Amino acid sequence: MAMRPRYPTRGTPRLRINGKIRAREVRVIAEDGQQVGVCSLGEAIQLARASGVDLVEVAPNASPPVCRIVDYGRYVYEQNKREKESKKHHHASKVKEVQLSASIDHHDFGIKVSHAIEFLCDEMKVKASLRFRGREMAHKEFGFQVVQRFIEAVAAYGQPDAQPKLMGRNVNVMFSPLPRNKRAKDPRQLAGTEGATAEIPPLPSAGPVATVITPPVTTPASPPAASTDGFSNNPFQEL
Repeated sequence: MAMRPRYPTRGTPRLRINGKIRAREVRVIAEDGQQVGVCSLGEAIQLARASGVDLVEVAPNASPPVCRIVDYGRYVYEQNKREKESKKHHHASKVKEVQLSASIDHHDFGIKVSHAIEFLCDEMKVKASLRFRGREMAHKEFGFQVVQRFIEAVAAYGQPDAQPKLMGRNVNVMFSPLPRNKRAKDPRQLAGTEGATAEIPPLPSAGPVATVITPPVTTPASPPAASTDGFSNNPFQEL
């Protein structure tokens, strides 16, 4: 039974090192990034061994192939780290949709905001869509108020690419995540666990709050004190 060839682990670049390099001559780059020049493979391996590191072939298709004098384990670690960082940036191309309504409940609104904040913290774009149903088209201003409240609720995590637009029966607005240095901290990290529910930020009021006017309390006047002169109603008492 033929044995399967052993391949590097996932994410590890398939690179030739030291004696596995097939070229006779290689272009060598030192550890500090300086160009050493073109030399034979044996001389390049001796230079790498003198420094206590490896000779890694980084550009096999070049003529001659380009090799670096570097620690192979550290080089693979840095390459994998760059790949992970690049994958994080690819999340920005993903779009998650959050659906709203003109008559949305306060609790449901908070859940939608929490989901949008999680998507923005994961470097994803968010599309907020509000659909008018039936007679709601007669009062479109209420739908725009809900969308504006949503924009204010996620303002610390993402910003709208453009103003909300009405297309047919839908009001759409696209959000892009803010840079990490300008974005608020992920509520899941503040909670201490990755799966924790994001804390819902306080929502602004949909309209002005009515001021309750309390009528002044009138204290009944105390009866006039009896005069020592024998008059029950002294006209000079007020003087």
